[in-house]
Amino acid sequence: MFSQPWLDAIAEAESLVAAAPFVESEADLLEGLQYLAGCISGCTHLAFDHDRDHPFMQSGTGPFTKMALDNPDAMYFGTWVQPGHEYVVTGRRGTTTDLCFQLLGGEYTDDNVPPSQLAFDDRELDIDADGNYEWRIAPTSPSQLLVREVYNDWSAQRGYLSIARTDTAGGSPPPLTRALIEKRYACAGQQLVQRVKTWLQFPQWFYHTLPVNTMSAPRLTPGGLATQYSSVGHFDLTPDQAMIITLPVTDAPYLGFQLGSLWYISLDYINHQTSLNGTQAQEDPDDKIRYVVSDANPGVTNWVEALGHRKGYLQFRWQRLSRELTEADGPTVEVVDIDKVASALPYYEFNKISDEDWRARISLRQKQIGNRMVA
Repeated sequence: MFSQPWLDAIAEAESLVAAAPFVESEADLLEGLQYLAGCISGCTHLAFDHDRDHPFMQSGTGPFTKMALDNPDAMYFGTWVQPGHEYVVTGRRGTTTDLCFQLLGGEYTDDNVPPSQLAFDDRELDIDADGNYEWRIAPTSPSQLLVREVYNDWSAQRGYLSIARTDTAGGSPPPLTRALIEKRYACAGQQLVQRVKTWLQFPQWFYHTLPVNTMSAPRLTPGGLATQYSSVGHFDLTPDQAMIITLPVTDAPYLGFQLGSLWYISLDYINHQTSLNGTQAQEDPDDKIRYVVSDANPGVTNWVEALGHRKGYLQFRWQRLSRELTEADGPTVEVVDIDKVASALPYYEFNKISDEDWRARISLRQKQIGNRMVA
């Protein structure tokens, strides 16, 4: 049966999810199984809808196919490019804050972080008055081309993007064969198991080396984008605790903060405020942003919902920077009892939000994500 390797891989991936060391409750397991379903969907798409001789930009992760602590403010696209061929990337620049291009020399695995061969943003492209651009590349090794379109304002208009291999443009793939279908089932299975293993291991290298309930100073993202800094951490809060994170306002065109689960994926950012970017976050009169991470509702605009997660990941990203960030630009962290939040916030009266206004914020998130996905 052609699909047997795929079915075996699903069973192995499910066993990995069930045996994850942090699964302590039925809720943890159910979240893992939901995550696994997204992985299955994503790997099927990548294996069956890809042709190396006729590439196109695929969406590898999104609201329902999450992995790698996906950024709620980003749309991700990618494809494989091969040495010995020229590729042309064409597109039209949208109004999003950042448009980033990166070549990775391989895949992420549970024992390898691939080198970043090239990383730049659209400021290095020649973009005409209508927003059109073209970029040609001739890779010297098998590489992943990744493109991120990053929103600091969810009402921005997404752009358009395509890729062609110059020697096969205008042609078409050969008809399907039994051997090709068998290969794609096997490939999807290998990708699925590796995907689950990789993103269970990755945070052990970059997050759990830090003391709990702290965040690192801003640093260039390891293996990441040319103008991206990040600050990371992991939290462990009881239901009656809150984490107050204070961040100076900077001149970074893009700022994003999010929570992630121990599956190393974003929390539900469509129906809950589990992330805040530079447009969404409320700034205090002293030019600082104060986030409140908690399960219980503290009644403030910058509440970042833990959604029942006692443990998880914390992530800041700054992008499109024109200067280096220092420790002074980074976050400070304080853990308080939930009933002490009001006294811990110097502008609490300014920070308060009504239930009606909170519901309007969530409604706007739902609408803007919907517009983004169908644009």
